[in-house]
Amino acid sequence: MKRIIVAALSVCALMLCQQGYTQPIANLDTPPASNLNAKPRCKNWQAERQLLFGDLHVHTKYSLDASTQGTRTSPADAYRFAKGGRLSVQPWLPSGEALRELQLERPLDFAAVTDHAELFGERDICLDPSQRGYGSWQCRLYRGWPRGAFFLFNTKAAMAGRLGFCGEDGEYCRQAALRPWQDIQTSAEVAYDRSDDCEFTSFVAYEWTGAAENLANLHRNIIFRNASVAALPVSFIDAPSAPQLWDGLDAQCGKASALKDCEVLVIPHNSNLSDGYMFALNEEGNNDPSREAQRARLERVVEIMQHKGSSECYYDPLQSEDELCGFEQLPYGSFRSKFLGKLSPSLSEPAGPKSGFLREVLRDGLAYANSSDSGLNPLAFGFIASSDTHISAPGAVSEEEFLGHGGAGMPAGESVPPGLPDDIEFNPGGLAAVWAEENSRDAIFDALLRREVYATSGPRIALRVFAGEELPSDLCERTDFAKVGYENGVPMGGELQLNSSSAPRIAVMAAMDPGTAKWPGLPLQTLQIVKGSVDSEGQRSETVIDIASSGKPATVDINSCQTQGSGAAQLCSVWQDPDFDPEARHYYYARAVEVPRCRWSQQLCVAAAVDCSQPDTISPGYESCCRDDHRRQIQERAWSSPVWVTTQQAPSGS
Repeated sequence: MKRIIVAALSVCALMLCQQGYTQPIANLDTPPASNLNAKPRCKNWQAERQLLFGDLHVHTKYSLDASTQGTRTSPADAYRFAKGGRLSVQPWLPSGEALRELQLERPLDFAAVTDHAELFGERDICLDPSQRGYGSWQCRLYRGWPRGAFFLFNTKAAMAGRLGFCGEDGEYCRQAALRPWQDIQTSAEVAYDRSDDCEFTSFVAYEWTGAAENLANLHRNIIFRNASVAALPVSFIDAPSAPQLWDGLDAQCGKASALKDCEVLVIPHNSNLSDGYMFALNEEGNNDPSREAQRARLERVVEIMQHKGSSECYYDPLQSEDELCGFEQLPYGSFRSKFLGKLSPSLSEPAGPKSGFLREVLRDGLAYANSSDSGLNPLAFGFIASSDTHISAPGAVSEEEFLGHGGAGMPAGESVPPGLPDDIEFNPGGLAAVWAEENSRDAIFDALLRREVYATSGPRIALRVFAGEELPSDLCERTDFAKVGYENGVPMGGELQLNSSSAPRIAVMAAMDPGTAKWPGLPLQTLQIVKGSVDSEGQRSETVIDIASSGKPATVDINSCQTQGSGAAQLCSVWQDPDFDPEARHYYYARAVEVPRCRWSQQLCVAAAVDCSQPDTISPGYESCCRDDHRRQIQERAWSSPVWVTTQQAPSGS
């Protein structure tokens, strides 16, 4: 209990004493201008910004892959769950009663349902007897053998094609897609708290589920600022490449379109499964700088962590110096490898260092800026995380209560399948954290645009970063951490152009998640800076530096899942790069790491009394507990968005 109280006080200190604002002091009493749906300032509007947690990657029954695994819950159900309500989870009895339920102990501040746009109409037709196509063999397959339909429908969509029952040019399926898309919009509008209490924010959104020729992942979530949205989403079938998606969004939405108040953000995710295709520069081969400027405008943040693994950095146990890169890394590098690997392990190809991990991608951006006349960096991404839940459960990221996000139950049946509730390489996912003036669409969307956001692997770790030439070295001892940080530097996600050749100071403060009475949070072990750079000769470098430590070793007993030792409730440091090269381009981001804990899978293996040395203790469904690649313990963490640093010798362009 003492640890919880100390942690709670630390979080309060971090959130209140660090507050600041990037605008001149004269503007502090003026809230940010709203666009569409203007509303009074929230009661808790703070010019100095507040910390909000949410989930911007959520699937419901309208995603075909979710529906074929038995998800029946809707966008309205997902938002209700995000706000603290109970959620029914498959499997379902013939009566329609669900055999499992889930509820968040702490509601989210914001969420977005991002169902796959490509098969909205196909799913709707196959469930509505009044629609032309309902009796097609494909729809009969969908209703009779959902798993077979999962592969058929998704393979066709991944090839940017339509099923035969959609009619000429997909007319019937586009028409049928209107109903689910309207329900998604309506549910978001109903869930959005427009009162001055501002307790919850919802966004109209969807997922563009793109794939390269080898089925490498190109997926992106599309988040709208407000209720001004297109009549139908731009799907991968309509726009089968990232540049075509950007063009389609610009045509539908924005100043050059009929929807003047429409604005979107594009959030790539799972670059760890992209085989290097996600962020290919000069994708069309015409060396058009305007394309990369378009990418930089639309794609401001990237999802570094979710249900299908971490995309931070590649890990090779024989070569990687940063062992924390092994956190939630998948054993394969593409969806094709995953599914073929179920036929034979030899068909599953692991990811490689050039597969799309974000540290390398960030350095690609620095190199591009070095070679660009404008100094533009099209790959200057902020970081968020989310769940990618496929059971309508935004924010269900607890290691202790994980019910699975994909493969979460049989499409039909009268009992909960025995054993682990998800593929063992998957995880509960993470959360998006934003620093915003208030809990509203405009304030959160603006935070995403300026990249003053960060990612956590699940815990609600509080994290703040500032970089500047004039930051005082004693900033951690002051009560005005953020005020001084804003006045003398830039926050996470910002661009810092130095006036001299001296290294900037980087101030980082983190506080542990206080948790709840049922599941107390764990303390912090280490605070790190990750530095990447590209010098004037094109040489790349990467360094991970411990800048603060609890000084208190901690371990976890994987046989009992009891943590031994302790850590710190709060860590803070002001660090200056001793190896700063003023002629290079740099990024710096912070990583706050908890003490070890048992992973969700190991907790369930321990609860089931599995002893891998005693085969008779391995019950059906728990065989994966004893796999050689089973990660039994983890260290949860938070990643700040980077700060990009250049000097006058190297033009800024992030």
